[in-house]
Amino acid sequence: MAGNEGLLAALGDLRRRLDHDLFPLEIGDVASHRHALKELRGQLDDYLLPRVAAMDAPLLAVVGGSTGAGKSTLVNSLACADVAETGVLRPTTLAPTLVANPADEAWFGRQNVLPGLARTTGRGRGEPGTLRVVTADTLPAGLALLDAPDIDSVVTANREIAAQLLAAADLWLFVTTAVRYADEVPWGFLRSARERSTALAVVLDRVPPEALEPVTAHLTRLLDENGLPGTPLFSVPEVALPEENARLPEPAVRDVRGWLAAIAADAHARDQVVRRTLAGALDSITTRVPALADAAERQRAGVADLRRTIDGAYGAAMATFDDGVRDGSLLRGEVLARWHDFIGTGDFMRSLESRIGWLRERLVSAFTGRPAPETRLRVALETGLEALIRSAADAAAERALDGWSGTPAGRDVLERAGVISAGRLGRASSGLPERASSALRAWQGYVLDLVAEEGTEKRTTARLASFSVNVAGLMLMLMVFTSTGGITGIEVGIAGGTSLLSQKLLEAVFGDQAVRTLTQAAREDLRGRVRVLLDEEAVRFTSLLDGVGPPEDAAAALRRAAQDVHAHRDAIGVPAGTGAGGGPPDATRSARSLGSGAQVDSPAQVDRSR
Repeated sequence: MAGNEGLLAALGDLRRRLDHDLFPLEIGDVASHRHALKELRGQLDDYLLPRVAAMDAPLLAVVGGSTGAGKSTLVNSLACADVAETGVLRPTTLAPTLVANPADEAWFGRQNVLPGLARTTGRGRGEPGTLRVVTADTLPAGLALLDAPDIDSVVTANREIAAQLLAAADLWLFVTTAVRYADEVPWGFLRSARERSTALAVVLDRVPPEALEPVTAHLTRLLDENGLPGTPLFSVPEVALPEENARLPEPAVRDVRGWLAAIAADAHARDQVVRRTLAGALDSITTRVPALADAAERQRAGVADLRRTIDGAYGAAMATFDDGVRDGSLLRGEVLARWHDFIGTGDFMRSLESRIGWLRERLVSAFTGRPAPETRLRVALETGLEALIRSAADAAAERALDGWSGTPAGRDVLERAGVISAGRLGRASSGLPERASSALRAWQGYVLDLVAEEGTEKRTTARLASFSVNVAGLMLMLMVFTSTGGITGIEVGIAGGTSLLSQKLLEAVFGDQAVRTLTQAAREDLRGRVRVLLDEEAVRFTSLLDGVGPPEDAAAALRRAAQDVHAHRDAIGVPAGTGAGGGPPDATRSARSLGSGAQVDSPAQVDRSR
């Protein structure tokens, strides 16, 4: 690992950054983002981190391909041993089998490569989710073959593990057939090898003699057209095997085996294959990680949009409450009836200016002699306020629920929280009436304190003493609901002149400027308490977003981590951007291409038109 410490640390930091749930919500093409994230995590764990930590470890060649391509039979034939399960049932390979020389068993038997797969040994098909490690002394040291499940398996788990294994390979030995070589699924994987500069060779299996030349020529052309010129192409003829588990005749696989043996025997060639594939995987980080960071930012923006929906809904509820306070509607109905009970329904409005003193005396008498009307008026006022608050909160909850339900991300949050079936998220909470009642009683106490504090000034003490704090406080509460802060004057005609009477009585005690100030203070305190109630209601929604989405700095941290990997990338000794074409010579000095990633010579020329 000498010289690779910085790169290994950078990769480790990037891997930790990917541990967050970056894409929890249905925003954009989230399925592909989640798949890309899972794939990158897997490649870091299964390949990049262990390979950078041990550059001289044995080379891993993954044998992958389509259903029924003969991968297991090919592995057995190359290893000259019955190590992989074969058969006509599909899928045949339920768990991957890794075959290595006994000298390399210790490396692959431990959790070095593919650490997430438990190791098993012995013959048999193996259990899904495990990696069966077997040895064969007929396989050269320094090279292991891994028989992967089908890339197009009917079993989803098999397809996923096949993709995981290919991402962990130093070299792909891709197997297809004369019948299925043009299928789209294999070409998706082959293009992925091209994009990541993975060392690659293709085995065209089960080729009828009469189809050998045209099929090979067509496959060669397809490789060229898909950006994979020079990829080694080996043809294996169709052979009638004497029994189900038989191996291919030695001449049928001689070229493939000899080519692999040449790589395994030449430490320099093996090292170059490893470095080329590693370089391609590292270079892909510079595009894969920023794309994930962009998608993570969209997740955060989506969460912010959901919060703004809630802010808008409960902001509108506050506006509804403000309108209800200003338009005098609270002083109609029950409140107005209790007001008339309180002061009588005579012709006080016709002689208000000349009879303030008489009205004040009547009010004082009513308070001191008959407390019930005052209590009923106060209760009616509180009940009206509670109803206004509940109505605004109900409308906000319905608006918020509709807003979230109308977006994929919002529906996702609601479904994840399991709150739709509860049936109450679209209405105010059951505890709101009690909290509202408590808040309004506290507000009434605050208003009385305001009046008492104002009355301590010498010029108003005597007048307030003949009027009572309770009476003045109740009048001030009524002023809050009909006056715009005591600034624009009297709203004549609202609720039978209640505002006019309240204002005149209070001005007689405190003066007009003090009434303005007191009314404004009482209104703002009430608004503050209602704002708290509505904020508490909104928390029923916003709490569902707590911890949802990537951390605030996740996108920036991912980009920095990718840049750090890139800064240390040259430690592996392959210049950036040299994925396709070019490569090291092997011991035979005979130029052969090794896919999009590297070139390795073969001990025997493999004619692509065979």
